[in-house]
Amino acid sequence: MAEVPASCDCFVSLPPGSRDDHVIFGKNADRPRDEVQEVAHYPEESHPPGAMLECTYIQIPQVEQTHAVVLSKPAWMWGAEMGANDQGVCIGNEAIWTREPVCPGDALLGMDLVRLGLERGDSAWSALTVITGLLEQHGQGGQCKEDPVPFSYHNTFLLVDRNEAWVLETAGRLWVAQKVTEGVKNISNQLTIGTQVTAEHPELRHVAQAQGWWDNESEFNFSRVFSPEDPPARMELAKQRYKGGTELLKQHDGSVTAAVMMSILRDKPSGICMDSGGFCTTGSMVSVLPRDPTLPCIHFFTATPDPSRSIFKPFIFSDVSTPVLRVVSPQFGPDDPVRKQPRFQSKVDRRHDLYKAHQVAVRTMENNPDEGSSVFEILRELESQCLSEISAMLSGEISGEELGDLFFDTVDAEIKFYQ
Repeated sequence: MAEVPASCDCFVSLPPGSRDDHVIFGKNADRPRDEVQEVAHYPEESHPPGAMLECTYIQIPQVEQTHAVVLSKPAWMWGAEMGANDQGVCIGNEAIWTREPVCPGDALLGMDLVRLGLERGDSAWSALTVITGLLEQHGQGGQCKEDPVPFSYHNTFLLVDRNEAWVLETAGRLWVAQKVTEGVKNISNQLTIGTQVTAEHPELRHVAQAQGWWDNESEFNFSRVFSPEDPPARMELAKQRYKGGTELLKQHDGSVTAAVMMSILRDKPSGICMDSGGFCTTGSMVSVLPRDPTLPCIHFFTATPDPSRSIFKPFIFSDVSTPVLRVVSPQFGPDDPVRKQPRFQSKVDRRHDLYKAHQVAVRTMENNPDEGSSVFEILRELESQCLSEISAMLSGEISGEELGDLFFDTVDAEIKFYQ
């Protein structure tokens, strides 16, 4: 049987789509089943002039100052599937294919661009200009999974801050963007921007006309012009998932909360929570970005596969938070198969402590469903307790500083419970 193709889904709800005066972001990262996703926090940092930055495959010039970020990332790469920075910006990406060919050779991965946008952007629009500028300079491409079999793609991005969201869709170095200021929006592995274009690459329409894809007389529709004539099966399958995600958002339009977004990411009938063939949802993220700038943003991560059998744990940027090393994978330095040439000729064990403990719990659930379901019921209670504490903080009942170690405490409690 053919493997189910890799896929992802990103969601955003802005007031009045949200129940409260919050922007809610969510993403499932659907990746190869055995790929480990870690959650890593990197503090803000100053860099000397002329410094270079080692991304997954290539070096680029570093900037003088980078923001603090928290990332959910495949443990083998430098970049991230999704994450947030201390400026209240969240970004997730999706794989897409267009009429523009995917160039062979090393370049910036879409996941590298996610991390770069977060490290360098202080708003969704600022992060978008970072990404499009780097696309222009360095291009996108490179092997996208930890395997010697070639697999590369272009990317779409959902960029969100406290005030607005941007959908950014790319084709090679070309791009188009759409601003979203209210309501709900989702993206999957397909082009969604048609005629409602807010910003675009200056050469976009010229290239489309020169290639014979657009006649310069009919209305310019990016999705129609740049979608491949013979799209990969994964893009066709994404249409149903995109439709399912849209319907779920519509059902909750006006009442979206963090808990609602988590339920959407756990939805199996739509395919949004993927667990089939060689692929599954390897990590999930939900963020709450209050419109009130005096309130902190909260970022929930699973750090384990399959959100229907995982719990979301809240991270808040804080000067005093304890490092959470039990969701960070081991490092292998120059012996890492991603750094050796030719790449990916061997495998290493990238599992972090929480991942290992969760694997044991999932096996228990599969072998003894009654015992397993009781385990996850208790853990869901832990998740509900965290959501209640976050709600109390956002309503002013408790201080945000008191919750700076909530991510550490919740990860620690989850591992102890499994043991």
